[in-house]
Amino acid sequence: MAEKPGKPADAVSYLTAASGWRSWLLTVDHKRIALLYLAVIGIFFLCGATLGLLMRLELMAPGRTIMGPQAYNALFTLHGVIMIFLFIIPGIPAIFGNFMLPLQIGAADVFFPRLNLFSWYLYVAGALLALGTLFIGGLPDTGWTFYVPFSTNTHTNVTLATFAVFILGFSSILTGLNFITTVHRLRRPGLAWMQLPLFTWSLYATAWVQVLATPVVGITLLLIMAERLFGIGLFDPAKGGDPILYQHLFWLYSHPAVYIMILPGMGIVSEIIPTFARKAVFGYKAIVFSTLGIAIVGSLVWAHHMFTSGMSDTAIFVFSLLTFLVAVPSAVKVFNWIATLYKGSIELTPPLLFALFFIYLFSLGGLTGLVLGAASTDIHVHDTQFVVGHFHYVMFGGAGFAFFAALHYWFPKMFGRLYDTYSATWGAALLFAGFNLLYLPMMVLGVQGMPRRYYDYVPHFKRLNALSTIGSWVLAVGLLIIVYNLIHSLRFGAKVKQDPWRGRTLEWTTATPPPTENFPAAEEPPAA
Repeated sequence: MAEKPGKPADAVSYLTAASGWRSWLLTVDHKRIALLYLAVIGIFFLCGATLGLLMRLELMAPGRTIMGPQAYNALFTLHGVIMIFLFIIPGIPAIFGNFMLPLQIGAADVFFPRLNLFSWYLYVAGALLALGTLFIGGLPDTGWTFYVPFSTNTHTNVTLATFAVFILGFSSILTGLNFITTVHRLRRPGLAWMQLPLFTWSLYATAWVQVLATPVVGITLLLIMAERLFGIGLFDPAKGGDPILYQHLFWLYSHPAVYIMILPGMGIVSEIIPTFARKAVFGYKAIVFSTLGIAIVGSLVWAHHMFTSGMSDTAIFVFSLLTFLVAVPSAVKVFNWIATLYKGSIELTPPLLFALFFIYLFSLGGLTGLVLGAASTDIHVHDTQFVVGHFHYVMFGGAGFAFFAALHYWFPKMFGRLYDTYSATWGAALLFAGFNLLYLPMMVLGVQGMPRRYYDYVPHFKRLNALSTIGSWVLAVGLLIIVYNLIHSLRFGAKVKQDPWRGRTLEWTTATPPPTENFPAAEEPPAA
C-alpha cells in the first residue's frame, strides 16, 4: 500500500525503536504501555470468559453437574471480579485511551509518562493479589459486590480480594488524572475543545468519573477490611451499624462505574461510524453534550439498585425519574449514529459490524434497564436472572463489543498489519449470535421467576437454561476465531504503511505504526 505524501519512509516505529524486556517493562512510551495493558487484560478476559463457560455448564441441567454450591459461589465471585475490575473498567481507557489519546490531540505522549507506567504496575499488582485468593484462604463467595453481612462474616479470604480491588482503584484514578491533564495541557496549538475527536471527549468525561467516584469505593472496601479485622461494627446492626449504608456507598461508585465502562465504548462507535459511512458525524455538539450529560446524571442514580431495600416512596420517585432522564442523552447518541449512517456510502467492514452490533445490544440493554428503573416492575424482577441478562447486554453487549470494534479498527495503526477480514466477519457474527442465544433466555427466565446466583433450579427452567448454555458455546467459538485471527495477523497479516480505513481523525495522519515521538519534526500534525 502506497505511503501518504510527506511520510518519511525511514521513520522508526515504536515497536522497533528498542528491544529487550527492559525496554518494555521500563518504558514510558504511552503506546508500549497500552500494549502491556492489552497483553495482561486480554489474558484476564479469556480467564473470566472460561469461568463463565464453567458456570453455564453447571446450570445446563438441574442438580449437580460439574461443581458443588460452594465452588459455584466462588466461581461467580471470581468471574465478576475479573470481568468488572480487570477487564471492562480498565479495558478501553487503559489500552485504546493510552494509545490513541495523545495521537488524537497531536501530543508526543501523555502528560505524566512515568505515572502512566506506575498505573500499569498497580494494575498488575492488584490483579496478582486478586489471583492470590486462589491459593491463600479460599476464594471469596460473596459475589463481586462484596455485600455485607456476607463479606464480613464469610471465612473465605475477602480481605485480600477487597484489597486487590482497592489497588486496582488507584490505578484507575491515576489513569484518569493523566488523561484529564493531557487533554488540558498537551493539545496541539489551534485544536479547540469543539474540534476534539469524540473518542477523546468520551475519555475526558470518563476520566472525571474515575477521579471523583473511584475514591468512594476505595474507602468502602477499606471499611470492609476494618470490619473484618477489628470488628468496628459500622455495618453491623447489633453494634449500631447499618448494612444498607454499605449498599449506598458501593453503588455511589458502582453505578458511575457503568459509565466508566460504557462511555469510552460510545466514543469508539462515534469514531467508527463516520469513517465507514464516509460522512461527517451528525450532530457533533449534541454527542459531546450528551457524553457530559451521561457522566453527570449517571452519577446521581445509584439508588435504583436498592428499590427493594426499604427506602421511602419519595426517594424511589426521585431515583426512578433520574434513571429515566439518563436514558435521554443515550438515545441522542443512538439517533445521531443512525442519522450519520443515513444516505452514507457505507462500507461494511468488521469494525463497523461490531459497532452496529453494539448499537443493537446496548439499545436492548438500555430498554430492559428501564424495567429495572421503574420501581413497580423492578420489585418483580429484582435479583432474578432478568438482571443478569440486562447487565450483560449493557456491559458485554456494550463495552465488550465496543472493545472488539476498537481492536479491529485500530489494529492496523497499532501493529502495522491487517487481519483477515473474512475470519473477522465470521467471528463477529458468531459472537453476536451466541451472545443473544446466551443472554436473551436469561431475561425470559427472570420474568418467569428464576433467581440469580443460584447453583440449582427447579426442572421447569431446564429448557431455557440448556438453550442459554448452548449459546455460550457459540459465543466461545466466535471468540476463539477472533482471538486466533488477531494473534495470527500479528506476524502473518498484510503490512500496511498508512491508513487502510481513510480515517477522519489525527492519529491517521502520522506513520503506521507510529514512531516513538508520534509526530516528529518532519511529520507535524496538520493544522486544525
